[in-house]
Amino acid sequence: MFNAQMEILLAVFAATVADEPTKTWADAREAVAAAGEIEEEVAAAVAAEDAEALRTILDEWYSGKRLLLEHDRGVLKRALKAFRKSLKVTLLADESTLGGSAMSGGRKSTIVGIRPPERYPRETWDELVRQGRLKYAGHGTYELPPE
Repeated sequence: MFNAQMEILLAVFAATVADEPTKTWADAREAVAAAGEIEEEVAAAVAAEDAEALRTILDEWYSGKRLLLEHDRGVLKRALKAFRKSLKVTLLADESTLGGSAMSGGRKSTIVGIRPPERYPRETWDELVRQGRLKYAGHGTYELPPE
């Protein structure tokens, strides 16, 4: 089942036109319907089950020649906001633990990365890494890139 609030269409389309597809054209049509407004060219390629046209669109998205769909940009924005909030809470929790001197200014956390919120699929985090908005730190953890 496609969750329009959490999943990016890019991943559903890529899985549909893969050499060994894990998603069907019915899944792609469901994703288009759940996303609401979508580019006519994308909707036509999915409706016609035109794998070659959809691959071309995906290649343009990956290369940056075409902007991601409005739906995907919204999902990525919400995911990054959730990541930043989780990181902030984790840092505050680490800094507030016992062990810092009562007479000092406290201590700084050494945490730089966290596991991202699980409500977003891995494809979302991979896309944010590809765009350079997050950095993969290994073992399922991500961190914000240096500013």
